[in-house]
Amino acid sequence: MPQTREVPVALPDPALPDADWADAFEIDIADRRLTAPEAARLTLGRMPQWVRGLMALRNALGGIVGLKTGSEPLQPGQIEKIGMFPILSQSDTRVVLGFDDWHLDFRVVVDVVDHGKAGTRLRATTLVKRRNLFGRAYIGLVGPFHRIIVPAALRSAA
Repeated sequence: MPQTREVPVALPDPALPDADWADAFEIDIADRRLTAPEAARLTLGRMPQWVRGLMALRNALGGIVGLKTGSEPLQPGQIEKIGMFPILSQSDTRVVLGFDDWHLDFRVVVDVVDHGKAGTRLRATTLVKRRNLFGRAYIGLVGPFHRIIVPAALRSAA
């Protein structure tokens, strides 16, 4: 099984110029060529069952305090959804997903680099603009889970 690795993120990022929190993980997928939309669907559209369970818990608890749960209808400029995340822009090499909520603005950027017959390098970058104290506390709480979920999601594409 290919290994994921954490990679540095340079801020600001054009996908969310005001982001004040970010991380990125990548994986090399041998002998397989993927576009960014394909990679996004494989990573975010097919989460492992344990991740879906955590997301269901997050949505149940978050709904109590008015957090978006991903069940909201698409807004103008949103193309479609992958999992609970609206697509904001896409090309063959990059997909930007995410939404803005009262506590934080959130983006997931899926980038691919085609290495020809050698395969594809897949990177998932998470960008967050924390809007208030609740947003800071939220990232503090979900951050440890995030650092496990994102690599697992990338491995699911492999």
